[in-house]
Amino acid sequence: MSDTQGNFVWYELMTSDVNGAIKFYKDVIGWGTQAFEGGEMPYTMWTVGETPLGGVMTLPDEAKKMGAPPHWLAYVAADDVDALTKKAASLGAKTYMPPKDIPKVGRFSIIADPQGAVIALFKGSGPEMPRAAEATNGHFSWHELIAGEWESAFRFYSQLFGWQKTDAMDMGPMGTYQMYGKGGRTFGGMMTKRKDYPAPPHWLYYVKVNDLDAALARVKTGRGQVLNGPHEVPGGDRVAQCMDPQGAAFALHGK
Repeated sequence: MSDTQGNFVWYELMTSDVNGAIKFYKDVIGWGTQAFEGGEMPYTMWTVGETPLGGVMTLPDEAKKMGAPPHWLAYVAADDVDALTKKAASLGAKTYMPPKDIPKVGRFSIIADPQGAVIALFKGSGPEMPRAAEATNGHFSWHELIAGEWESAFRFYSQLFGWQKTDAMDMGPMGTYQMYGKGGRTFGGMMTKRKDYPAPPHWLYYVKVNDLDAALARVKTGRGQVLNGPHEVPGGDRVAQCMDPQGAAFALHGK
Protein backbone atom coordinates (compact mmCIF):
# COMPACT_ATOMS: atom_id res chain seq x y z
CA MET A 1 0.00 0.00 0.00
CA SER A 2 1.52 3.35 -1.00
CA ASP A 3 1.83 6.41 1.26
CA THR A 4 -0.85 8.21 -0.73
CA GLN A 5 -3.54 5.49 -0.61
CA GLY A 6 -6.20 6.55 1.88
CA ASN A 7 -5.59 10.31 1.53
CA PHE A 8 -8.57 12.54 0.74
CA VAL A 9 -7.81 14.15 -2.63
CA TRP A 10 -10.95 15.75 -4.13
CA TYR A 11 -14.34 17.06 -3.00
CA GLU A 12 -17.34 17.18 -5.31
CA LEU A 13 -20.68 18.83 -4.77
CA MET A 14 -23.57 17.17 -6.60
CA THR A 15 -26.42 19.64 -6.56
CA SER A 16 -29.79 20.54 -8.06
CA ASP A 17 -28.67 24.11 -8.92
CA VAL A 18 -25.02 24.51 -9.95
CA ASN A 19 -25.17 28.31 -10.41
CA GLY A 20 -26.99 28.86 -7.12
CA ALA A 21 -24.49 26.66 -5.27
CA ILE A 22 -21.50 28.46 -6.85
CA LYS A 23 -22.86 31.84 -5.75
CA PHE A 24 -23.49 30.55 -2.21
CA TYR A 25 -20.07 28.96 -1.60
CA LYS A 26 -18.14 31.79 -3.28
CA ASP A 27 -19.83 34.16 -0.87
CA VAL A 28 -19.62 32.00 2.28
CA ILE A 29 -16.12 30.53 1.86
CA GLY A 30 -14.52 32.75 -0.77
CA TRP A 31 -13.74 29.98 -3.26
CA GLY A 32 -12.99 30.78 -6.86
CA THR A 33 -14.12 28.64 -9.79
CA GLN A 34 -12.39 27.45 -12.92
CA ALA A 35 -13.81 25.51 -15.89
CA PHE A 36 -12.29 22.08 -16.46
CA GLU A 37 -11.34 21.99 -20.14
CA GLY A 38 -11.52 18.92 -22.34
CA GLY A 39 -14.03 16.85 -20.39
CA GLU A 40 -17.00 15.02 -21.89
CA MET A 41 -19.37 17.43 -20.18
CA PRO A 42 -19.06 20.88 -18.61
CA TYR A 43 -17.43 20.70 -15.18
CA THR A 44 -16.60 23.54 -12.83
CA MET A 45 -13.78 23.23 -10.29
CA TRP A 46 -13.59 24.97 -6.91
CA THR A 47 -10.30 26.79 -6.35
CA VAL A 48 -8.39 28.37 -3.48
CA GLY A 49 -6.04 30.84 -5.13
CA GLU A 50 -5.01 28.93 -8.25
CA THR A 51 -5.32 25.49 -6.64
CA PRO A 52 -8.32 23.30 -7.56
CA LEU A 53 -9.63 21.31 -4.59
CA GLY A 54 -12.89 19.91 -5.94
CA GLY A 55 -15.75 20.44 -8.32
CA VAL A 56 -19.47 20.99 -8.67
CA MET A 57 -21.89 19.27 -11.02
CA THR A 58 -25.58 18.61 -11.47
CA LEU A 59 -26.82 15.69 -9.37
CA PRO A 60 -26.98 12.79 -11.87
CA ASP A 61 -30.39 11.33 -12.75
CA GLU A 62 -29.33 7.86 -11.50
CA ALA A 63 -28.55 9.35 -8.08
CA LYS A 64 -31.88 11.20 -8.04
CA LYS A 65 -33.75 7.99 -8.92
CA MET A 66 -32.06 6.33 -5.94
CA GLY A 67 -33.42 9.15 -3.77
CA ALA A 68 -30.08 10.90 -3.21
CA PRO A 69 -30.44 14.57 -2.20
CA PRO A 70 -27.79 17.16 -3.13
CA HIS A 71 -24.61 16.15 -1.29
CA TRP A 72 -20.84 16.43 -1.02
CA LEU A 73 -18.78 13.41 -2.10
CA ALA A 74 -15.09 13.01 -1.25
CA TYR A 75 -12.59 11.05 -3.34
CA VAL A 76 -9.93 9.00 -1.56
CA ALA A 77 -6.66 8.03 -3.26
CA ALA A 78 -6.39 4.39 -4.37
CA ASP A 79 -3.30 2.61 -5.71
CA ASP A 80 -5.58 0.50 -7.93
CA VAL A 81 -9.24 1.51 -8.19
CA ASP A 82 -10.42 -1.84 -9.60
CA ALA A 83 -8.67 -3.94 -6.97
CA LEU A 84 -9.78 -1.65 -4.12
CA THR A 85 -13.41 -1.59 -5.34
CA LYS A 86 -13.38 -5.42 -5.34
CA LYS A 87 -11.81 -5.47 -1.89
CA ALA A 88 -14.47 -3.05 -0.59
CA ALA A 89 -17.21 -5.35 -1.96
CA SER A 90 -15.58 -8.35 -0.29
CA LEU A 91 -15.73 -6.40 3.01
CA GLY A 92 -19.47 -5.75 2.59
CA ALA A 93 -19.57 -2.47 0.62
CA LYS A 94 -21.95 -1.79 -2.26
CA THR A 95 -20.61 -0.53 -5.58
CA TYR A 96 -22.71 2.43 -6.78
CA MET A 97 -20.51 3.29 -9.75
CA PRO A 98 -18.15 0.59 -11.05
CA PRO A 99 -14.60 1.69 -11.94
CA LYS A 100 -14.65 4.16 -14.81
CA ASP A 101 -12.08 6.32 -16.61
CA ILE A 102 -12.24 10.11 -16.74
CA PRO A 103 -10.21 10.87 -19.91
CA LYS A 104 -6.88 12.60 -19.12
CA VAL A 105 -7.74 12.73 -15.40
CA GLY A 106 -7.78 9.25 -13.91
CA ARG A 107 -10.03 6.39 -12.86
CA PHE A 108 -12.67 6.34 -10.13
CA SER A 109 -15.49 4.35 -8.55
CA ILE A 110 -18.20 5.19 -6.00
CA ILE A 111 -18.97 2.86 -3.12
CA ALA A 112 -21.21 2.81 -0.06
CA ASP A 113 -19.60 1.36 3.05
CA PRO A 114 -21.40 -1.60 4.74
CA GLN A 115 -23.51 0.89 6.77
CA GLY A 116 -24.46 2.99 3.74
CA ALA A 117 -22.12 6.03 3.85
CA VAL A 118 -20.99 6.91 0.32
CA ILE A 119 -17.41 7.70 -0.70
CA ALA A 120 -15.39 7.58 -3.95
CA LEU A 121 -12.07 5.93 -4.84
CA PHE A 122 -9.71 7.69 -7.24
CA LYS A 123 -6.38 7.18 -8.97
CA GLY A 124 -5.09 10.11 -10.99
CA SER A 125 -3.32 9.61 -14.30
CA GLY A 126 -0.77 12.32 -13.41
CA PRO A 127 1.55 12.67 -10.41
CA GLU A 128 -0.09 12.84 -6.97
CA MET A 129 -0.76 16.41 -5.81
CA PRO A 130 1.23 17.18 -2.65
CA ARG A 131 -0.92 17.91 0.40
CA ALA A 132 -0.19 20.65 2.91
CA ALA A 133 0.40 19.22 6.39
CA GLU A 134 -2.07 21.68 7.90
CA ALA A 135 -5.27 22.77 6.12
CA THR A 136 -5.29 26.51 5.43
CA ASN A 137 -8.34 28.74 4.97
CA GLY A 138 -10.67 27.60 2.21
CA HIS A 139 -9.36 24.02 2.37
CA PHE A 140 -11.11 20.98 3.82
CA SER A 141 -9.72 20.37 7.29
CA TRP A 142 -11.73 17.48 8.78
CA HIS A 143 -13.59 14.41 7.50
CA GLU A 144 -16.28 13.13 9.83
CA LEU A 145 -18.18 9.88 9.55
CA ILE A 146 -21.55 9.72 11.28
CA ALA A 147 -21.76 5.92 11.32
CA GLY A 148 -24.43 3.39 12.18
CA GLU A 149 -21.84 1.94 14.55
CA TRP A 150 -18.33 3.38 14.51
CA GLU A 151 -16.29 0.32 15.60
CA SER A 152 -17.29 -1.82 12.61
CA ALA A 153 -17.08 1.24 10.30
CA PHE A 154 -13.50 1.83 11.47
CA ARG A 155 -12.64 -1.83 10.88
CA PHE A 156 -13.90 -1.57 7.29
CA TYR A 157 -11.92 1.60 6.49
CA SER A 158 -8.74 0.42 8.22
CA GLN A 159 -8.80 -2.78 6.12
CA LEU A 160 -9.56 -0.79 2.97
CA PHE A 161 -7.29 2.25 3.28
CA GLY A 162 -4.87 1.39 6.09
CA TRP A 163 -6.31 4.12 8.34
CA GLN A 164 -5.18 3.97 11.96
CA LYS A 165 -6.75 5.17 15.19
CA THR A 166 -5.28 8.40 16.55
CA ASP A 167 -6.91 10.12 19.56
CA ALA A 168 -10.32 9.26 21.00
CA MET A 169 -12.67 11.45 22.98
CA ASP A 170 -15.32 10.33 25.42
CA MET A 171 -18.54 12.20 24.64
CA GLY A 172 -20.45 10.79 27.62
CA PRO A 173 -23.90 9.47 26.67
CA MET A 174 -23.07 10.03 22.96
CA GLY A 175 -20.24 7.47 23.19
CA THR A 176 -16.74 7.69 21.77
CA TYR A 177 -15.50 10.07 19.11
CA GLN A 178 -12.72 8.10 17.44
CA MET A 179 -10.17 10.06 15.42
CA TYR A 180 -8.28 8.36 12.60
CA GLY A 181 -5.53 9.07 10.11
CA LYS A 182 -2.41 7.74 8.48
CA GLY A 183 1.33 8.35 8.55
CA GLY A 184 1.16 10.52 11.66
CA ARG A 185 -1.63 12.78 10.29
CA THR A 186 -5.18 12.91 11.60
CA PHE A 187 -7.83 13.12 8.85
CA GLY A 188 -11.00 13.31 10.94
CA GLY A 189 -13.21 11.41 13.34
CA MET A 190 -16.03 8.86 13.47
CA MET A 191 -18.92 8.43 15.84
CA THR A 192 -22.03 6.28 16.17
CA LYS A 193 -25.14 8.28 15.28
CA ARG A 194 -27.72 8.93 17.97
CA LYS A 195 -30.87 6.79 17.86
CA ASP A 196 -32.99 9.88 17.10
CA TYR A 197 -30.66 11.21 14.40
CA PRO A 198 -32.81 11.71 11.28
CA ALA A 199 -30.26 11.01 8.52
CA PRO A 200 -28.75 7.66 7.48
CA PRO A 201 -24.98 7.13 8.00
CA HIS A 202 -23.00 9.67 5.98
CA TRP A 203 -19.78 11.63 5.65
CA LEU A 204 -19.57 15.31 6.60
CA TYR A 205 -16.71 17.57 5.47
CA TYR A 206 -15.40 20.65 7.32
CA VAL A 207 -13.91 23.69 5.58
CA LYS A 208 -11.50 26.02 7.37
CA VAL A 209 -12.58 29.68 7.41
CA ASN A 210 -10.89 32.79 8.70
CA ASP A 211 -13.81 34.14 10.75
CA LEU A 212 -16.43 31.54 11.68
CA ASP A 213 -19.09 33.98 12.96
CA ALA A 214 -18.88 36.11 9.82
CA ALA A 215 -19.08 32.99 7.61
CA LEU A 216 -22.17 31.73 9.50
CA ALA A 217 -23.84 35.12 9.04
CA ARG A 218 -23.20 34.73 5.28
CA VAL A 219 -24.68 31.20 5.36
CA LYS A 220 -27.93 32.68 6.73
CA THR A 221 -28.10 35.67 4.38
CA GLY A 222 -27.39 33.25 1.49
CA ARG A 223 -30.51 31.22 2.43
CA GLY A 224 -28.50 28.35 3.92
CA GLN A 225 -29.08 27.01 7.43
CA VAL A 226 -26.89 26.64 10.49
CA LEU A 227 -28.02 23.27 11.85
CA ASN A 228 -25.76 22.98 14.88
CA GLY A 229 -23.25 25.24 16.61
CA PRO A 230 -21.05 27.13 16.65
CA HIS A 231 -19.43 25.24 19.50
CA GLU A 232 -15.92 24.80 20.78
CA VAL A 233 -14.01 21.57 20.21
CA PRO A 234 -10.93 20.36 22.11
CA GLY A 235 -7.92 22.50 21.25
CA GLY A 236 -9.98 25.70 21.22
CA ASP A 237 -11.20 25.64 17.61
CA ARG A 238 -14.88 26.27 16.87
CA VAL A 239 -17.11 24.40 14.43
CA ALA A 240 -20.66 24.54 13.08
CA GLN A 241 -22.68 22.17 10.89
CA CYS A 242 -24.64 23.79 8.06
CA MET A 243 -26.82 23.11 5.04
CA ASP A 244 -26.60 24.95 1.72
CA PRO A 245 -29.75 26.35 0.01
CA GLN A 246 -30.06 23.19 -2.16
CA GLY A 247 -29.94 20.87 0.85
CA ALA A 248 -26.32 19.60 0.90
CA ALA A 249 -24.79 19.32 4.38
CA PHE A 250 -21.31 20.75 5.08
CA ALA A 251 -19.49 22.13 8.10
CA LEU A 252 -17.26 25.11 8.86
CA HIS A 253 -14.21 25.21 11.12
CA GLY A 254 -12.62 28.35 12.56
CA LYS A 255 -9.62 28.90 14.79
